[in-house]
Amino acid sequence: MIQTIETLDGFHNVLQNKPGVLIYFSHEKCNVCKVLKPKIHDLLENHFPHMEMYYADTELYPEIAAQNSIFTVPTIVIYFDSKEHIRKSRNIGIEELKKELNRPYSLMFE
Repeated sequence: MIQTIETLDGFHNVLQNKPGVLIYFSHEKCNVCKVLKPKIHDLLENHFPHMEMYYADTELYPEIAAQNSIFTVPTIVIYFDSKEHIRKSRNIGIEELKKELNRPYSLMFE
């Protein structure tokens, strides 16, 4: 299940309390985002089950996007221990993301 982040405090709370987090920045008008979001979710469920995925709507909650320097959608930011490790925007390849996630994920959870 993908949870929604609606406040800046909620964003910081997620980072502080979850060891591995993927934040998916998007908005409802982005058609590419709607297609990519379930693919990213499936990737996490099937290959990185200890990570949690959250959604932040950049139009409804612009302060969250602004605080994270999000200027385009879709943007994915991956955090381990509250620290940003991976940031991808626009053209996001699932296999490329999987390869980049393997090492930090295995160090964190295995």
